[in-house]
Amino acid sequence: MTITAPIQAPAIIDTVIDAVEHPADGVASLILRRADGSDFPQWAPGSHIDLYLTDELTRQYSLCSPTDDLSTLRVGVLRTPDSRGGSAWVHDQLRAGGELRISAPRNNFPLVDSRKYLFLAGGIGITPIIPMLRAAEAQGKEWTLYYGGRSRDTMAFAQQLEDEFGAQKVRIIAEDESGRLDLQQILGMPRAHMLVYACGPGGMLGAVEDFCMGWPPGALHTERFAADNLGVGGNTEPFEVQLALTGTTLRVETNQTILEAAEEVGVRVLSSCRAGLCGTCETRIISGEAEHRDAALSQADKDAGDVMMVCVSRAAAGCSKLVLEL
Repeated sequence: MTITAPIQAPAIIDTVIDAVEHPADGVASLILRRADGSDFPQWAPGSHIDLYLTDELTRQYSLCSPTDDLSTLRVGVLRTPDSRGGSAWVHDQLRAGGELRISAPRNNFPLVDSRKYLFLAGGIGITPIIPMLRAAEAQGKEWTLYYGGRSRDTMAFAQQLEDEFGAQKVRIIAEDESGRLDLQQILGMPRAHMLVYACGPGGMLGAVEDFCMGWPPGALHTERFAADNLGVGGNTEPFEVQLALTGTTLRVETNQTILEAAEEVGVRVLSSCRAGLCGTCETRIISGEAEHRDAALSQADKDAGDVMMVCVSRAAAGCSKLVLEL
């Protein structure tokens, strides 16, 4: 008998691909309209959607369209050589006029109110930043964007943003012209009343985090497109998980995730990316300590220890049992 934990399925929206554009080398931008002609739900800067590409292939992409025009949604997808299948499918299979099922927008990267903003983007990491720039501009906030990439040809929306906001606010740093982003110069001096928003490759974000160590707590906000690799100190020992809502106790092996162990006994847990990126499988911790391996929770949420992503995170070293709200 299958045990089903109470979960809430995400809203599914049927769309038609209005256009497929190529704003940079290796980047496909999908413009989507609802199949029934109605508007999309209201969303805020930093939001993303799930694209249900096949029955087995679901991927998350940040929205980069204007928040005040709900007739369409836009995402930008970089074809990556180490793709797990999502970016290749988008580039090779999706065409204007085709149908595509998506989720309603969700937001793990919200724009917090501040007097001033410093935005940092690397490559396709520009996509969630674009609506933030427009929101900050509309609110009359002080802001600057530093946008780095290999060359202008590979930097999606770079010329559009420079034309829209001006070169004083939008600093395009193409590596083949002027080298990489000088994070020491950009972040070396902490500034009061300023929030830093960064999105891009893991190496860039790791460096940004190091440079922001001296900034006030909570100043840095990041979003990753791939979860962090776990360090050598990570716990790999088996542990037990008690599912409080079903009364089931599971043993999670070294090479297994909590999500996989739950599914083995027929407990359905809402999930999507299975890589610690989207936040769909967020689960409340009733007791025990988690070792967080995701890129969805903020550091404050991880420190609080109230929730975890069961698709990648495990029990912390020294914790032999977790009790979860499943």
